[in-house]
Amino acid sequence: MGALAHYMEDEGVATAGISLVRDNTERLRPPRFLWVPFELGRPFGAPDEPAFQIRVLRATLALLERQDGPPILDDFPDEVPGAAPMDMTGWTCPVPLSAPAASDMPALLAEILAEISNLAPWQNLAKETRGRTGVGAARMEIDASARFLHTLLLGGGAADNPSVELSLGQVFRGTSEDMKTFYMEAATAQPGRAGSHELADWFWGGTAAGRLLLALHPVCLDAADAGIKRVAVGQLVPRQQMHRLE
Repeated sequence: MGALAHYMEDEGVATAGISLVRDNTERLRPPRFLWVPFELGRPFGAPDEPAFQIRVLRATLALLERQDGPPILDDFPDEVPGAAPMDMTGWTCPVPLSAPAASDMPALLAEILAEISNLAPWQNLAKETRGRTGVGAARMEIDASARFLHTLLLGGGAADNPSVELSLGQVFRGTSEDMKTFYMEAATAQPGRAGSHELADWFWGGTAAGRLLLALHPVCLDAADAGIKRVAVGQLVPRQQMHRLE
């Protein structure tokens, strides 16, 4: 988006944007951007926090009124609601993610498919309640996404492309995003309330799907496919969860 902003400004269209990766924005030097200290994929902060999201939007649009610059790179001053330690009373994992029954299937994949089966009713409830879902970037069923990602892990970052419409890198990004979104939608549908950090810690630290994506990170950094490598470098694991790779 930073590069696109330059082209739009050359045509006389004023732009303002939001940055989730400050280093990239500093290199691109777009005309007016607001850096926010939020998780990747959440440029306006926490879900279901409209007042906070409006504050982020207003801070971004306010850059258009500035007389200094361009370029302008401002920092949003606040963390998302719930970023500080909070009372988790009333919030638990939506369903017990118990171990799957014994089978000839690889253990990690069997765990993930069992999790998906257990979480599906909650994710369906989230979809019905909100009237939409964020799952669908890969254009395949969620269990097929899990199988593709597991195949990619076994293949050392290489796999046959299951799509005729998307590149292999796009499939990798779509399947990994769909996995994260599916789990988060299911988790937020159950009773109680938790902040985005608690939900992220649950996914990355307490699920087999999180373990799969963490295992894919170092493998795909050395992938021969440039698109696979690009996703692994900057889009697979949120920076707040990178400590789990150490």
